Amino acid sequence: MEQTNFQQVKNTLILGAGDTGHIIAKKIMKEQEGTFKILGFLDDAKEKQDVSLAGVSVIGTLADLQRLIKLYDIKLVIVAITNMDRIAFTRIESLCKLADVELRRIPCIEDLLLKNEPLINLADIPTQSLLNREPIQLNDAAIKQQLHQQTVLITGAGGSIGSEMCRQLLKYEPKSLILLGHGENSIYLIEQELREKAGNTTLIPVIADIKNRQQMHEIVGEYAPNAIYHAAAHKHVTLMETNPHEAISNNVIGTRNISEAADRFGVQSFVMISSDKAVNPTGVMGASKRMCEMIIQEFAQKSATKFSAVRFGNVLGSRGSVVPMFKKQIAKGGPVTVTDPQMTRFFMTIPEAASLVLQSGVFSQGGEIFVLDMGEEVKILDLAKNIIRLSGYSLDDIEIKFTGLRPGEKLYEELLLENELEPQQIYPKIYVGKTKFVSFETLHRILENNDKWTKEELRKEMLALANSKQVTQEKNNLKV
Repeated sequence: MEQTNFQQVKNTLILGAGDTGHIIAKKIMKEQEGTFKILGFLDDAKEKQDVSLAGVSVIGTLADLQRLIKLYDIKLVIVAITNMDRIAFTRIESLCKLADVELRRIPCIEDLLLKNEPLINLADIPTQSLLNREPIQLNDAAIKQQLHQQTVLITGAGGSIGSEMCRQLLKYEPKSLILLGHGENSIYLIEQELREKAGNTTLIPVIADIKNRQQMHEIVGEYAPNAIYHAAAHKHVTLMETNPHEAISNNVIGTRNISEAADRFGVQSFVMISSDKAVNPTGVMGASKRMCEMIIQEFAQKSATKFSAVRFGNVLGSRGSVVPMFKKQIAKGGPVTVTDPQMTRFFMTIPEAASLVLQSGVFSQGGEIFVLDMGEEVKILDLAKNIIRLSGYSLDDIEIKFTGLRPGEKLYEELLLENELEPQQIYPKIYVGKTKFVSFETLHRILENNDKWTKEELRKEMLALANSKQVTQEKNNLKV
C-alpha cells in the first residue's frame, strides 16, 4: 500500500530558482504536497548553486536535466524561467518528450497576480493568463482566411505588443512578414526568435523610422503589404508629458505617414493600436493617441483601405508596466510606491492584446474603434499588496507609500464613453464604438504648426482637440 502511494507522488524538478520558482515551490508544498514531491531546483546562475529556497536546494544547472531525470526518476518538470527563449524551451521540451516526462511552463508571474487564490493549479495550468474574466477566444479560421499567404507589415515589431503579434501571425502562414522597427537590436532579436518557426514565411527585417514620410512610402511601395498592423508609438505617460513635440512627431505624424502610404498603395487592411488613455485624456500621451484615432477616421472616410483602431488597457508584462517596478522596490526592502489608494486600471496580457488586434482586423469595414470587454478594473493598491505577499513578505515588512498623481495621470481609465459604445458585441468580448468624426481642420492646424509653439502651448492645443465633443458627422455602417 505504501509503495502504491509513493508511485502516485510525482517526483518534480523546477527549472529556475528565481521569484517565480520560489513562489511555485511554496504553493506546491502548502497545497499539493501529496501530489508533487519537489526534489530540487535547476538554475544556470553560479551564485544560486547550493542555495536553498523554501527548504528545497538548487542541485544543478539546466545542463544536468537529462542526468537528473534518470537519477531521480523525475515525472514532472516545471519551467519557472519566465524569460526563457524559444530555442532553450524547445530543447527542454524535446528532452522531456524523449524521457516521457511531463512538462509544464508557468505563465509570466505578472499574469498570475490578478487573482489571490489559487495562484496556480499545477494539475491544470491554463494556456492563457489568469485574469478576472474569461480570456478572449479567436476565430482562427476567419483570421487565416484574411492573412494566409498574404504579405503583412508590423510597425513597432520589436516592441512588447508588436513582437507578440509577429509570433501569433506565424500560425496563419503569411507569405511574408515585414518586421519594421526603429531599434535595430529589438528587430534583430525578434527576427532570430521567429526564424525557428517561420516555416515557409519569409521574414523581412526593416530598420526604419515612421517619422520619415518618404521612407514609409518607399517601404510600403516596395513590399506591397496586404495588411498593416501599426504598433509603433511612444507610450510612457510622464515622458510624453514633458516631450509633447516628440509625441506629435512620432505618434501622430508617424501614424499619418504610414496611413498615407497604406492609402496610396492600396493596402487592404490597416489596424492601429490605440489606448484607453485616448478617452477624455488628461495628458499628452492620451491626447496623441486620440489624434491618431482621428487620422485613422479621416482616412477611413476617403480611402479604399479599411482603416480601424483598437483600444485596450494596460498590458501586464510589457515594457514599463507597474509590476516589474513593484518587484524591484520589494527587492530593495521597500517602500512600494502607489500613486493613490483609489487608482484603478484595466489589465490584459500581451497575448490577449495581440489577439484582439488580429481579430479586429477581420471585422473592420472602415473607421471603427474596437474595444475589448476587459471585465472589472483592478485597484493598483490591491495589486501591490498581492505582489508583496507573493514575494514572501507581510504588509508589516514592506511599506506602501502613496505619491500622488503625476502630470498626465488619471485615477481611473475608460475604454469608451457611455454614449460611444454599441450595445451589441460583434464577437465575444469585442465591442465597436459609435464612430464619430470631429472637425479635422484643427487636427491639421496642430500638425502644421506644432513646432512653432512652446511645450505648454502645444499641450493645451492637443488636449483641447482630443477632448472636443464637436461632431460634424456620424457614421456607423458596421454589419453585425
